Amino acid sequence: MVGMKFRLLSLVGTTLFAFWPALGQSPGSPPEVEVTNVRRAFHNGEHNAFTDLVRWNDRLWLTFRSCPDGHMVFSSARVIVLSSTDEGKSWQKQHEFSVPKRDTRDPHFLVFQDKLFIYTGTWWSGEGELPREKYDLNKHLGYAVFTGDGDTWSDPTPLEGTYGHYIWRAAAHDGKAYLCGRRKRNFTEAESGTGGSEIVESAMLQSDDGLIWRFHSLFQENRGNETAFLFEDDGSAIAVSRCGSKIAQLGRSNPPHKSWTQVDLPEYIGGPLLAKWNDRYLVGGRRTTKNGPKTTLYWLEDDTLHPFAELPSGGDNSYPGFVVLKNGNGLVSWYSSHEKGEDGKPITAIYLADLILKHP
Repeated sequence: MVGMKFRLLSLVGTTLFAFWPALGQSPGSPPEVEVTNVRRAFHNGEHNAFTDLVRWNDRLWLTFRSCPDGHMVFSSARVIVLSSTDEGKSWQKQHEFSVPKRDTRDPHFLVFQDKLFIYTGTWWSGEGELPREKYDLNKHLGYAVFTGDGDTWSDPTPLEGTYGHYIWRAAAHDGKAYLCGRRKRNFTEAESGTGGSEIVESAMLQSDDGLIWRFHSLFQENRGNETAFLFEDDGSAIAVSRCGSKIAQLGRSNPPHKSWTQVDLPEYIGGPLLAKWNDRYLVGGRRTTKNGPKTTLYWLEDDTLHPFAELPSGGDNSYPGFVVLKNGNGLVSWYSSHEKGEDGKPITAIYLADLILKHP
């Protein structure tokens, strides 16, 4: 219920030291980062996943999907929104929403036109669980809720122009909002188009008001997938894109963002995060390791990823969010199923950690 407080649960061994060994301490190298105060931020006995963080109206905001039935497509899924007035030390529940007969998932924030938007891609599910063989991108529809004060929220609003698109992260620049929309090529009915199918492409959608969307450009012609955009002050854009289970891509585009160049990054990234931390680029997401999938943070420089931290994680995990704290350090969110509950079974919970820059 609104106003309910959640106690942050600390984990054992909460301090990790991370660095970029390839560059050592040479001039201009990225600073070392201490990952500390790792804590479980939310767990309600359900499957909690797909996080995002933002600063707005002098509060931090955290959102994620929660579902009593698990990771897959269920009509019981809903989006939960928490806020913090003390830089992430404690959190209050501010809002919760769902869409009838649809699975709400992958919520992401956008600060636009003095409002805080939350966008969610929704699978058509009907009542209960939708079998995987019936997943259909052509029935996808984006929804949004928005607020002007953080206390009063709109009803879930379908986003015109997004039917048949699995929407993901958004960004704003020069009075326009931009959104990643994955879709089947020509909206074909020949294949399901789930996962990393070759027939899925990714489009950049554009909006004047955050609710009515139109096609702007195509930036992934094959294996279109989850993409995070970032706009520079000069209007140029970069994007980090998942490509199914293959290695990720780095996209670049100059105004008016009608054409894109893509280069392959060194490895796969699931649920990518792309953010600016001071004058450096921070990337996060799920990485494939010899110990299984792990939520990993990287510095991005030129066309290369340099991992600097592996967060406590395992199994079903990743989809991080990031925000810069007032002291210049960072806060990262993610979800993971590496811990077990009192019954000995894995839980899937939301986690937070502080990122402390270690300047030489």
